[in-house]
Amino acid sequence: MFESKKRWLVLLILSVTVFALLAACRAVSDPPESDTTDAGVGDSGTTTGGGEPAATTEPVAEAGDGSLLILEWSGYEATEYPDFFGPFTQKYADNLDSVVEYSFFADDAEAYTKIQSDFEVDLTHPCTSWWSLYVDAGLVQPIDTSRLSNWSSVDPGLAAMGQFNGKQYFVPWDWGYESMTVRNDQVTEVPTSWADLWKPEYAGHIAIWDNAEQNFIVTALTLGIDPWNASSDEVEQIKQKLLELKPNLLTYWVDYTETYDLGTTGGAWIVSGTWQDAFATIQSDGYDVSYIQPTEGRLGWVCGYGISTSSKNIDLDYEFLDAAIAPESSAALSNTFWYGGSNVDSLPLIDDYVVQFMELDKLDTLADRTVFYQPLTEEQRQTITTVWDEVKAAP
Repeated sequence: MFESKKRWLVLLILSVTVFALLAACRAVSDPPESDTTDAGVGDSGTTTGGGEPAATTEPVAEAGDGSLLILEWSGYEATEYPDFFGPFTQKYADNLDSVVEYSFFADDAEAYTKIQSDFEVDLTHPCTSWWSLYVDAGLVQPIDTSRLSNWSSVDPGLAAMGQFNGKQYFVPWDWGYESMTVRNDQVTEVPTSWADLWKPEYAGHIAIWDNAEQNFIVTALTLGIDPWNASSDEVEQIKQKLLELKPNLLTYWVDYTETYDLGTTGGAWIVSGTWQDAFATIQSDGYDVSYIQPTEGRLGWVCGYGISTSSKNIDLDYEFLDAAIAPESSAALSNTFWYGGSNVDSLPLIDDYVVQFMELDKLDTLADRTVFYQPLTEEQRQTITTVWDEVKAAP
Protein backbone atom coordinates (compact mmCIF):
# COMPACT_ATOMS: atom_id res chain seq x y z
CA MET A 1 0.00 0.00 0.00
CA PHE A 2 2.97 2.29 0.17
CA GLU A 3 6.15 2.64 -1.82
CA SER A 4 8.61 -0.13 -1.14
CA LYS A 5 7.95 -1.73 2.21
CA LYS A 6 11.03 -3.85 1.51
CA ARG A 7 13.13 -0.69 1.35
CA TRP A 8 11.95 0.31 4.80
CA LEU A 9 12.74 -3.06 6.29
CA VAL A 10 16.24 -3.01 4.83
CA LEU A 11 16.84 0.45 6.27
CA LEU A 12 15.45 -0.60 9.64
CA ILE A 13 17.80 -3.57 9.81
CA LEU A 14 20.72 -1.34 8.88
CA SER A 15 19.66 1.21 11.48
CA VAL A 16 19.45 -1.45 14.20
CA THR A 17 22.95 -2.65 13.37
CA VAL A 18 24.54 0.76 13.63
CA PHE A 19 22.43 1.90 16.57
CA ALA A 20 24.86 -0.02 18.73
CA LEU A 21 27.25 2.85 18.14
CA LEU A 22 24.66 5.48 18.94
CA ALA A 23 24.10 5.23 22.68
CA ALA A 24 21.73 8.12 22.53
CA CYS A 25 18.56 7.96 24.50
CA ARG A 26 16.40 10.60 25.96
CA ALA A 27 17.84 10.22 29.44
CA VAL A 28 17.01 13.03 31.77
CA SER A 29 19.63 14.27 34.15
CA ASP A 30 17.19 17.04 34.97
CA PRO A 31 13.79 16.11 33.48
CA PRO A 32 12.13 18.78 31.37
CA GLU A 33 10.04 21.19 33.37
CA SER A 34 6.31 20.80 32.98
CA ASP A 35 5.78 24.46 32.20
CA THR A 36 7.04 24.15 28.61
CA THR A 37 4.31 25.47 26.36
CA ASP A 38 2.49 24.39 23.23
CA ALA A 39 2.88 21.15 21.35
CA GLY A 40 4.37 17.80 22.27
CA VAL A 41 8.02 16.96 22.01
CA GLY A 42 9.10 14.02 19.96
CA ASP A 43 6.38 12.32 18.27
CA SER A 44 6.40 9.60 16.14
CA GLY A 45 5.28 11.04 12.96
CA THR A 46 1.55 11.15 13.54
CA THR A 47 -1.86 12.13 12.26
CA THR A 48 -4.46 14.14 14.14
CA GLY A 49 -8.14 13.98 13.47
CA GLY A 50 -10.92 15.78 15.30
CA GLY A 51 -10.70 17.77 18.49
CA GLU A 52 -9.21 21.19 19.03
CA PRO A 53 -5.54 21.48 18.09
CA ALA A 54 -3.01 22.59 20.66
CA ALA A 55 -2.48 26.32 20.79
CA THR A 56 0.46 27.31 18.66
CA THR A 57 2.75 30.28 18.98
CA GLU A 58 2.98 32.21 15.74
CA PRO A 59 6.43 33.53 14.84
CA VAL A 60 7.38 37.16 14.81
CA ALA A 61 9.74 36.66 11.88
CA GLU A 62 8.97 35.86 8.27
CA ALA A 63 11.04 33.58 6.07
CA GLY A 64 13.71 35.54 4.27
CA ASP A 65 14.20 38.42 6.70
CA GLY A 66 17.64 37.22 7.80
CA SER A 67 16.43 34.99 10.62
CA LEU A 68 15.40 31.35 10.62
CA LEU A 69 11.75 30.46 10.88
CA ILE A 70 11.40 26.85 12.07
CA LEU A 71 8.21 24.77 12.09
CA GLU A 72 8.84 22.81 15.27
CA TRP A 73 7.59 20.71 18.17
CA SER A 74 7.76 22.83 21.29
CA GLY A 75 10.46 21.86 23.74
CA TYR A 76 13.23 21.97 21.15
CA GLU A 77 13.63 25.75 21.11
CA ALA A 78 17.23 26.87 20.76
CA THR A 79 16.46 29.70 23.18
CA GLU A 80 15.15 27.21 25.77
CA TYR A 81 17.75 24.47 25.24
CA PRO A 82 20.81 26.12 23.66
CA ASP A 83 22.97 23.02 24.19
CA PHE A 84 20.83 21.13 21.66
CA PHE A 85 22.38 23.32 18.95
CA GLY A 86 25.59 24.32 20.72
CA PRO A 87 27.78 25.72 17.93
CA PHE A 88 24.86 27.72 16.51
CA THR A 89 23.62 29.17 19.81
CA GLN A 90 27.16 30.01 20.89
CA LYS A 91 27.84 31.92 17.67
CA TYR A 92 24.62 33.92 17.90
CA ALA A 93 24.39 34.15 21.69
CA ASP A 94 24.09 37.93 21.69
CA ASN A 95 21.04 38.03 19.41
CA LEU A 96 19.67 34.48 19.34
CA ASP A 97 16.06 35.62 19.83
CA SER A 98 16.22 37.56 16.58
CA VAL A 99 18.17 34.94 14.62
CA VAL A 100 15.79 32.02 15.15
CA GLU A 101 11.99 32.14 15.45
CA TYR A 102 9.44 29.33 15.79
CA SER A 103 5.98 28.27 14.80
CA PHE A 104 4.87 25.25 16.83
CA PHE A 105 2.70 22.25 15.97
CA ALA A 106 1.06 19.53 18.06
CA ASP A 107 1.81 16.64 15.73
CA ASP A 108 2.87 15.81 12.20
CA ALA A 109 -0.59 16.14 10.72
CA GLU A 110 -0.85 19.74 11.89
CA ALA A 111 2.63 20.54 10.60
CA TYR A 112 1.91 18.97 7.21
CA THR A 113 -1.34 20.87 6.85
CA LYS A 114 0.32 24.12 7.85
CA ILE A 115 3.23 23.91 5.43
CA GLN A 116 0.87 22.91 2.60
CA SER A 117 -1.10 26.12 3.11
CA ASP A 118 1.65 28.32 1.65
CA PHE A 119 3.03 28.99 5.12
CA GLU A 120 6.65 29.92 4.37
CA VAL A 121 9.26 28.51 6.74
CA ASP A 122 12.95 27.75 6.48
CA LEU A 123 13.18 24.44 8.34
CA THR A 124 10.62 21.84 9.39
CA HIS A 125 10.93 18.91 11.79
CA PRO A 126 8.63 16.02 10.78
CA CYS A 127 9.06 12.30 11.45
CA THR A 128 9.86 9.45 9.10
CA SER A 129 6.38 8.21 8.29
CA TRP A 130 5.66 11.66 6.80
CA TRP A 131 8.93 12.34 5.00
CA SER A 132 7.91 10.82 1.67
CA LEU A 133 4.72 12.91 1.69
CA TYR A 134 6.81 16.08 2.00
CA VAL A 135 9.09 14.99 -0.84
CA ASP A 136 6.23 13.92 -3.13
CA ALA A 137 4.43 17.22 -2.49
CA GLY A 138 7.56 19.25 -3.28
CA LEU A 139 7.60 20.83 0.17
CA VAL A 140 11.31 20.25 0.90
CA GLN A 141 14.47 20.56 -1.16
CA PRO A 142 17.50 18.24 -1.45
CA ILE A 143 20.22 18.77 1.14
CA ASP A 144 23.87 19.15 0.16
CA THR A 145 25.47 17.07 2.91
CA SER A 146 28.94 18.27 1.87
CA ARG A 147 28.02 21.53 3.61
CA LEU A 148 27.62 19.70 6.94
CA SER A 149 30.94 19.13 8.70
CA ASN A 150 29.35 16.65 11.14
CA TRP A 151 27.55 14.58 8.51
CA SER A 152 30.16 11.80 8.44
CA SER A 153 29.31 10.97 12.07
CA VAL A 154 25.56 10.62 11.50
CA ASP A 155 24.27 7.08 11.87
CA PRO A 156 24.19 5.62 8.31
CA GLY A 157 20.93 3.77 8.87
CA LEU A 158 19.17 6.89 10.07
CA ALA A 159 20.66 8.93 7.24
CA ALA A 160 19.36 6.43 4.69
CA MET A 161 15.81 6.92 5.92
CA GLY A 162 15.97 10.54 4.74
CA GLN A 163 17.03 9.64 1.20
CA PHE A 164 14.58 9.67 -1.69
CA ASN A 165 15.31 9.27 -5.39
CA GLY A 166 19.03 9.16 -4.62
CA LYS A 167 19.02 12.50 -2.79
CA GLN A 168 19.14 13.44 0.90
CA TYR A 169 16.00 15.36 1.88
CA PHE A 170 16.07 15.06 5.67
CA VAL A 171 18.74 15.23 8.36
CA PRO A 172 17.79 12.72 11.10
CA TRP A 173 18.13 14.21 14.55
CA ASP A 174 16.09 12.41 17.23
CA TRP A 175 14.58 8.98 17.84
CA GLY A 176 12.75 7.22 20.65
CA TYR A 177 9.83 5.14 21.84
CA GLU A 178 6.11 5.45 22.54
CA SER A 179 4.51 3.32 25.21
CA MET A 180 2.39 3.41 28.38
CA THR A 181 3.46 5.23 31.52
CA VAL A 182 1.76 3.45 34.43
CA ARG A 183 1.31 4.42 38.08
CA ASN A 184 2.14 1.10 39.73
CA ASP A 185 0.63 2.23 43.04
CA GLN A 186 -2.78 2.85 41.47
CA VAL A 187 -3.35 -0.33 39.49
CA THR A 188 -3.94 -3.78 40.89
CA GLU A 189 -2.15 -5.30 37.93
CA VAL A 190 0.46 -3.54 35.79
CA PRO A 191 -0.43 -3.92 32.09
CA THR A 192 1.92 -5.90 29.88
CA SER A 193 0.17 -5.44 26.54
CA TRP A 194 -1.42 -2.69 24.46
CA ALA A 195 -4.53 -4.88 24.59
CA ASP A 196 -4.74 -4.32 28.35
CA LEU A 197 -5.95 -0.78 27.69
CA TRP A 198 -9.37 -2.32 27.03
CA LYS A 199 -9.61 -4.05 30.43
CA PRO A 200 -12.71 -2.82 32.33
CA GLU A 201 -10.73 -2.49 35.57
CA TYR A 202 -9.10 0.65 34.11
CA ALA A 203 -12.40 2.32 33.22
CA GLY A 204 -12.23 6.09 33.51
CA HIS A 205 -8.53 6.17 34.31
CA ILE A 206 -6.76 6.00 30.94
CA ALA A 207 -5.47 9.04 29.06
CA ILE A 208 -4.47 8.56 25.42
CA TRP A 209 -2.76 10.82 22.92
CA ASP A 210 -5.20 12.64 20.63
CA ASN A 211 -3.42 11.22 17.63
CA ALA A 212 -4.92 9.27 14.76
CA GLU A 213 -1.88 7.41 13.49
CA GLN A 214 -0.66 6.13 16.83
CA ASN A 215 -4.07 4.92 18.01
CA PHE A 216 -4.75 3.25 14.66
CA ILE A 217 -1.44 1.37 14.86
CA VAL A 218 -1.82 0.36 18.51
CA THR A 219 -5.32 -0.94 17.91
CA ALA A 220 -4.28 -2.84 14.80
CA LEU A 221 -1.50 -4.52 16.77
CA THR A 222 -3.93 -5.68 19.45
CA LEU A 223 -6.06 -7.27 16.72
CA GLY A 224 -3.12 -8.91 14.99
CA ILE A 225 -3.55 -6.67 11.92
CA ASP A 226 -0.69 -5.16 9.92
CA PRO A 227 -1.42 -1.42 10.33
CA TRP A 228 0.18 -0.57 6.97
CA ASN A 229 -1.59 -3.27 4.97
CA ALA A 230 -5.07 -3.25 6.49
CA SER A 231 -7.94 -4.19 4.20
CA SER A 232 -11.17 -2.20 4.24
CA ASP A 233 -12.75 -4.85 6.49
CA GLU A 234 -9.78 -4.67 8.85
CA VAL A 235 -9.96 -0.86 8.93
CA GLU A 236 -13.56 -1.23 10.10
CA GLN A 237 -12.48 -3.70 12.79
CA ILE A 238 -9.91 -1.20 14.03
CA LYS A 239 -12.53 1.54 14.14
CA GLN A 240 -14.94 -0.62 16.13
CA LYS A 241 -12.21 -1.63 18.56
CA LEU A 242 -11.33 2.03 19.14
CA LEU A 243 -14.98 2.78 19.86
CA GLU A 244 -14.93 0.01 22.47
CA LEU A 245 -12.05 1.79 24.23
CA LYS A 246 -13.97 5.00 24.88
CA PRO A 247 -15.58 3.94 28.21
CA ASN A 248 -12.08 3.46 29.65
CA LEU A 249 -10.92 6.94 28.75
CA LEU A 250 -10.44 9.73 31.24
CA THR A 251 -9.31 12.18 28.58
CA TYR A 252 -7.24 12.76 25.48
CA TRP A 253 -3.91 14.57 25.88
CA VAL A 254 -2.42 16.88 23.27
CA ASP A 255 0.44 18.83 24.87
CA TYR A 256 3.25 16.57 26.11
CA THR A 257 3.41 18.44 29.43
CA GLU A 258 -0.14 17.23 30.13
CA THR A 259 1.25 13.72 30.55
CA TYR A 260 3.21 14.83 33.61
CA ASP A 261 0.18 16.20 35.42
CA LEU A 262 -2.15 13.41 34.30
CA GLY A 263 0.25 10.86 35.75
CA THR A 264 0.59 12.61 39.09
CA THR A 265 -2.46 14.67 40.06
CA GLY A 266 -4.72 14.22 37.05
CA GLY A 267 -6.35 10.91 37.93
CA ALA A 268 -4.82 8.87 35.13
CA TRP A 269 -3.52 5.47 36.15
CA ILE A 270 -2.26 4.83 32.63
CA VAL A 271 -1.09 7.52 30.22
CA SER A 272 -0.80 5.94 26.79
CA GLY A 273 1.30 7.03 23.83
CA THR A 274 3.93 8.69 26.00
CA TRP A 275 7.58 9.27 25.24
CA GLN A 276 10.41 8.66 27.68
CA ASP A 277 10.20 12.14 29.20
CA ALA A 278 6.88 11.38 30.92
CA PHE A 279 8.30 8.37 32.71
CA ALA A 280 11.49 10.21 33.66
CA THR A 281 9.68 13.27 35.00
CA ILE A 282 7.06 11.38 37.01
CA GLN A 283 9.65 9.01 38.44
CA SER A 284 11.93 11.90 39.41
CA ASP A 285 8.99 13.40 41.32
CA GLY A 286 9.03 10.32 43.57
CA TYR A 287 6.15 8.29 42.13
CA ASP A 288 6.17 4.52 41.63
CA VAL A 289 5.87 4.36 37.85
CA SER A 290 6.71 2.00 35.00
CA TYR A 291 7.41 2.53 31.31
CA ILE A 292 5.93 -0.59 29.72
CA GLN A 293 7.49 -2.86 27.13
CA PRO A 294 4.21 -4.20 25.62
CA THR A 295 4.21 -7.75 24.31
CA GLU A 296 3.33 -6.35 20.89
CA GLY A 297 6.34 -4.00 21.11
CA ARG A 298 6.84 -0.33 21.88
CA LEU A 299 6.32 1.99 18.95
CA GLY A 300 9.51 3.53 17.60
CA TRP A 301 9.95 6.85 15.82
CA VAL A 302 12.71 8.79 14.07
CA CYS A 303 12.41 12.51 13.27
CA GLY A 304 14.61 15.07 11.54
CA TYR A 305 14.95 18.40 9.80
CA GLY A 306 14.20 19.31 6.19
CA ILE A 307 14.84 22.56 4.34
CA SER A 308 11.63 24.04 2.98
CA THR A 309 11.45 24.84 -0.72
CA SER A 310 10.36 28.34 0.34
CA SER A 311 13.48 28.98 2.45
CA LYS A 312 15.37 32.16 1.67
CA ASN A 313 18.04 31.69 4.35
CA ILE A 314 19.97 28.72 2.99
CA ASP A 315 23.33 29.53 4.57
CA LEU A 316 21.70 29.90 7.98
CA ASP A 317 19.78 26.64 7.41
CA TYR A 318 23.03 24.75 6.98
CA GLU A 319 24.62 26.39 10.01
CA PHE A 320 21.69 25.31 12.15
CA LEU A 321 21.60 21.75 10.77
CA ASP A 322 25.34 21.25 11.25
CA ALA A 323 25.11 22.47 14.83
CA ALA A 324 22.14 20.17 15.53
CA ILE A 325 24.10 17.07 14.56
CA ALA A 326 27.32 18.02 16.36
CA PRO A 327 28.36 15.35 18.91
CA GLU A 328 27.87 17.65 21.89
CA SER A 329 24.42 18.68 20.65
CA SER A 330 23.35 15.08 20.17
CA ALA A 331 24.56 14.17 23.65
CA ALA A 332 22.75 17.14 25.21
CA LEU A 333 19.48 15.98 23.63
CA SER A 334 19.99 12.46 25.01
CA ASN A 335 20.99 13.50 28.51
CA THR A 336 18.12 15.99 28.79
CA PHE A 337 15.15 14.28 27.16
CA TRP A 338 16.12 10.59 27.15
CA TYR A 339 15.86 10.62 23.34
CA GLY A 340 18.34 9.07 20.98
CA GLY A 341 20.46 11.35 18.82
CA SER A 342 21.84 10.73 15.36
CA ASN A 343 25.56 11.40 15.86
CA VAL A 344 27.43 8.19 16.77
CA ASP A 345 30.39 10.18 18.14
CA SER A 346 28.18 11.39 20.99
CA LEU A 347 28.52 8.00 22.75
CA PRO A 348 31.31 8.99 25.20
CA LEU A 349 29.27 12.04 26.22
CA ILE A 350 26.09 10.13 27.12
CA ASP A 351 25.23 9.20 30.71
CA ASP A 352 25.58 5.46 31.36
CA TYR A 353 22.09 5.08 32.79
CA VAL A 354 20.63 6.42 29.55
CA VAL A 355 22.01 3.37 27.78
CA GLN A 356 20.51 1.12 30.42
CA PHE A 357 17.08 2.70 30.26
CA MET A 358 16.93 2.49 26.48
CA GLU A 359 18.27 -1.07 26.56
CA LEU A 360 21.08 -0.24 24.22
CA ASP A 361 22.81 -3.41 25.31
CA LYS A 362 20.03 -5.29 23.50
CA LEU A 363 20.09 -3.45 20.21
CA ASP A 364 20.52 -6.68 18.31
CA THR A 365 16.88 -7.43 19.16
CA LEU A 366 15.57 -3.87 18.79
CA ALA A 367 13.62 -4.71 15.64
CA ASP A 368 11.96 -7.63 17.47
CA ARG A 369 10.91 -5.45 20.39
CA THR A 370 9.97 -2.24 18.60
CA VAL A 371 7.38 -1.45 15.95
CA PHE A 372 8.85 1.42 13.95
CA TYR A 373 6.56 3.82 12.13
CA GLN A 374 6.56 3.21 8.40
CA PRO A 375 6.00 5.61 5.50
CA LEU A 376 2.40 6.64 4.88
CA THR A 377 0.78 7.07 1.52
CA GLU A 378 -1.69 9.91 1.06
CA GLU A 379 -4.50 7.33 0.88
CA GLN A 380 -3.43 5.79 4.20
CA ARG A 381 -3.18 9.21 5.82
CA GLN A 382 -6.71 10.08 4.79
CA THR A 383 -8.09 6.70 5.89
CA ILE A 384 -6.49 6.90 9.32
CA THR A 385 -7.63 10.49 9.82
CA THR A 386 -11.21 9.63 8.84
CA VAL A 387 -11.31 6.70 11.27
CA TRP A 388 -10.08 8.88 14.12
CA ASP A 389 -12.50 11.69 13.30
CA GLU A 390 -15.40 9.24 13.43
CA VAL A 391 -14.22 7.67 16.68
CA LYS A 392 -13.77 11.06 18.34
CA ALA A 393 -17.20 12.22 17.18
CA ALA A 394 -19.01 9.12 18.48
CA PRO A 395 -20.74 9.40 21.89
